[in-house]
Amino acid sequence: MVFFHVRDLEVRAQRFDVQLPPGSIEFLDPKLTQTGPLNAAGRVELVTGALGEIRAKGHLTVRMQADCDRCLEPAAFPIDSDFELYYRPVEEGYGEERGLNAGEAEMGFYEGDGLELTDVLREYVLLALPMQRVCSENCKGICPVCGQNRNQVECSCQAAAIDDRWEALRNFGK
Repeated sequence: MVFFHVRDLEVRAQRFDVQLPPGSIEFLDPKLTQTGPLNAAGRVELVTGALGEIRAKGHLTVRMQADCDRCLEPAAFPIDSDFELYYRPVEEGYGEERGLNAGEAEMGFYEGDGLELTDVLREYVLLALPMQRVCSENCKGICPVCGQNRNQVECSCQAAAIDDRWEALRNFGK
């Protein structure tokens, strides 16, 4: 567990270089798993001129696996990229509804004396994953009639297009 205290960051920026095996970070999505080591290196520092605002910047590589959104088969999602995330301390009134300005909408928040590195890495991995997780752009998905994976089996099912807007008129003369 790597923790960055604000009081230490006030003195100087801190560097990190970690390798976390699968299972070290809980991603809170049972369908999302880490299949290889997570390697991350970078720097955490206080942003000058901002009270308690922390910037985490570095590079991360990891192989993640999740079910394909179309065919439900396991699919690999490698991440190999730079990241830069900003965190602000939770202020008075946290938990109350209030509007966020544009800068705050792109910022994370931390409670207490500092920031936990695994929280930063978890957040970046979740942000780096595609919104629609598909095994390939050519994935045919699951047949809506028989439920078979169309990538593995060519079924002859025909999904009939039904327009419910005209249903009342069909029954009108009966």
